[in-house]
Amino acid sequence: MRVTLLGTGAADGWPNPWCTCGSCTDSRRRGELRRPTSALVDGTLLLDLAPAPPPDGISLAGVRAVLVTHDHADHCAPLSLLARQWVRRAEPFTVAGPSPVLATLRPWLGPDDPVDLVAAEPGATLELAGYRIRPLAAAHEVPTVLYDVTGPDGARLLYATDTGPLPAGTVEAVRGAAYDVVLLEETFGDVTGHGTGHLDLRTFPDQVARLRTAGAVTGGTDVVAVHLGHHNPPAAVLAGRLARSGARLVADGATVEVRPGQAALRPGA
Repeated sequence: MRVTLLGTGAADGWPNPWCTCGSCTDSRRRGELRRPTSALVDGTLLLDLAPAPPPDGISLAGVRAVLVTHDHADHCAPLSLLARQWVRRAEPFTVAGPSPVLATLRPWLGPDDPVDLVAAEPGATLELAGYRIRPLAAAHEVPTVLYDVTGPDGARLLYATDTGPLPAGTVEAVRGAAYDVVLLEETFGDVTGHGTGHLDLRTFPDQVARLRTAGAVTGGTDVVAVHLGHHNPPAAVLAGRLARSGARLVADGATVEVRPGQAALRPGA
């Protein structure tokens, strides 16, 4: 499995174009832009419909299915589907998501678009484009699902944004999963009184620990922080703080190479 991070930022990106805080200033100085979070798996499966185009050199022409987490504009941007329609892609195409996502996207489909809209609800299992997908419950302000994705090669991914502290039922549902890679949101950094369905530098380590206790994260799991906002410290500082919980940062456009079963094979697993 090859997981390419098309974006690793929060809704406003990082740096926020209107902001002059220390974190945004540092990002600009280093020329580092984080787009709204989205990921591409094996060039075939797209995780979230972000409003920003992918980084230079990355094509979406091979995508056959999209998993949308929820109906917020940084995750469910209908213009992405309209752009596909404009080039008259003829291949069958599936978009899965909670019912509000499907209601938002339906008016943007042309009468001859070969697009199927599929409901994704916690407790269901979907088979799309060769991937086995389990939607999981999130803790967010609107109906939202997280995605447990098993690839054709057996590699396993948890895509976990947007969410606050994980519901107990979700942690139980992933018990023993031994994910090869986990993309876990960490939006608010040192702002812990945000009162939203997101994680911060206080709650993010707690969720990694809960997943580790449940056997969903092991010593071999590659835990990558995503949905990063400018309330975080500058990237060099943030990287060190995430490392304490066994997580890391990657840049937009980076590809994570996943070997099936790596979480069970690495030392310390």
